[in-house]
Amino acid sequence: MENFTPISALAGGALIGLSVTVFLLFNGRIAGVSGILNGVFFASKNDRLWRWLFLLGLVLGAWLFNISVPDFNVPRQNYPLPLLIIGGFLVGFGARLANGCISGHGVCGLANLSARSLVATCAFMLSGMLTVYVIRHVLELAA
Repeated sequence: MENFTPISALAGGALIGLSVTVFLLFNGRIAGVSGILNGVFFASKNDRLWRWLFLLGLVLGAWLFNISVPDFNVPRQNYPLPLLIIGGFLVGFGARLANGCISGHGVCGLANLSARSLVATCAFMLSGMLTVYVIRHVLELAA
């Protein structure tokens, strides 16, 4: 955690909380990204436009922030492509297995005091910690 900045972390968390609250108030829906993405492919045609716009907003927001503050986050280069593919698959599999992702369970579900979301969030966090340990200490891929 060499670049941890509590002010930006607090601001980011507040913006996420505000965003999911506004989304729930105006749309009556939980802002779970994996569920929104899943609905792009499997929801009725009338229910797809807002999903596409939500996902587009996520991508455009990240892109705009990146061009506005280019040195804020420099991604690690030359990471093994097979591990990235496996990691992406496992994240998607875990979100599907848990019936939601960390945004749905960890942000919205915990705010609703959902026991299921607490279990899912603990599983996500434990999996993340285990993955960091394996990547850094077993496979020795950390810089």
